[in-house]
Amino acid sequence: MTHTPSTPSTEGFRNGSGSLLGAPRGLRIHIGVFGRRNVGKSSLLNAITRQVTSLVSEKAGTTTDPVEIPMELLPLGPVTLIDTAGLDDDQETLGELRVLRTRQVFERTDLGILVCQAGEWGLFEEQILDEFQARGTPFVVVFNKVDLHPGGLETIPVPERLDRMGIRPVLTRMDRGQGVAELRLALLEITPPELLQELPIVGNLVPPGGTVVLVIPIDKGAPRGRVILPQVQVLRDLLDAGATSVVVRDTELTRALARLVEPPDLVVTDSQVFGQVAALVPEEVPLTGFSVLFARYKGDLYEQAAGALALGRLKAGSRVLIAEACTHHPIEDDIGTVKIPELLRRKVGVDLDVHHVQGRDFPEDLSGFDVVINCGACMLNRKAMLGRIARARRAGVPITNYGMTLAWAYGIFERALAPFPGLLQELGLES
Repeated sequence: MTHTPSTPSTEGFRNGSGSLLGAPRGLRIHIGVFGRRNVGKSSLLNAITRQVTSLVSEKAGTTTDPVEIPMELLPLGPVTLIDTAGLDDDQETLGELRVLRTRQVFERTDLGILVCQAGEWGLFEEQILDEFQARGTPFVVVFNKVDLHPGGLETIPVPERLDRMGIRPVLTRMDRGQGVAELRLALLEITPPELLQELPIVGNLVPPGGTVVLVIPIDKGAPRGRVILPQVQVLRDLLDAGATSVVVRDTELTRALARLVEPPDLVVTDSQVFGQVAALVPEEVPLTGFSVLFARYKGDLYEQAAGALALGRLKAGSRVLIAEACTHHPIEDDIGTVKIPELLRRKVGVDLDVHHVQGRDFPEDLSGFDVVINCGACMLNRKAMLGRIARARRAGVPITNYGMTLAWAYGIFERALAPFPGLLQELGLES
């Protein structure tokens, strides 16, 4: 069966404006700035942001790790600018680490900026373009330090490859702020329309004016006075869609359902209480989980659902990678380090070789694993999550997420996917 990676429907889309501080990192357009050492990447970032956000030095290699700069870049809106270390670094230990960190940025870059010194173009720049094109990343080429080119602006040569592609570099002199306006315009012109839209998480799964019950248990993972980001985002998405939201703990779910005049159109639960909630919600009421919704919103719903089915093929000693995008300190009974490994071992009935990574330390080579279980990806942008899925696909390794895994482990996998028409049939689970 040929599968086209799923894209969340824009039906029911609402424009929304978020403040600079209010836009979560995972919802920002990520703009990666790449180039050789000391070509002016940090100066470019400082000019765009109109403040000193990156250290500028004549010494090559000053930027060691990628620096993330959240800002409002009109007319694009909330963005994260990523200032990378020079990819032409030396091969000493520190240099190799810088290069690895920079290459990881490609995976989460929505828009790329390749900076080079005017008149200097070679194999290195060609390789950067290869990286952009391999990932389908729109990009802008900047020729910086134009004042250093002998002969003046009119003599700066355009590389043959760019000429064939019809790409005219943006000419800049960042020490005087020249070319910044042109760069902003170029970024707007290459931005795909879908990046300027806020796609629905759940709002298009319920009818206009529908009712959704959100089940949010209060545990050690939800500090006092707060709820976790995916729950906040789902609630906001339902408000934008004009739906009625009923927010309740799992311990009060039965009473809340009894008080509703009509059954809800959908129940969304924290995946950790999938089993308890499924037992309380009538079969005729659609049920899914926050993490399942995010599999569609941030990744590829089909790919991660198919990956969950591969869990049933695990054997004694199978290598399982559990990837957590957050870098929080694991708490007692932590979902990634404790609950999921225990549930898997109990479900498959054998011991497993479980490995964990956090943050952006996602392995380049996944071929040694039998399955990858990623978190819900609320802290990753969609490009980064799709990059992880593509890496797993290239290695022939199934990939799923926490919510899918827990639904499978609790024996309610098909029920949790029922709100997505056609998916069960595509998976071969429905006649």
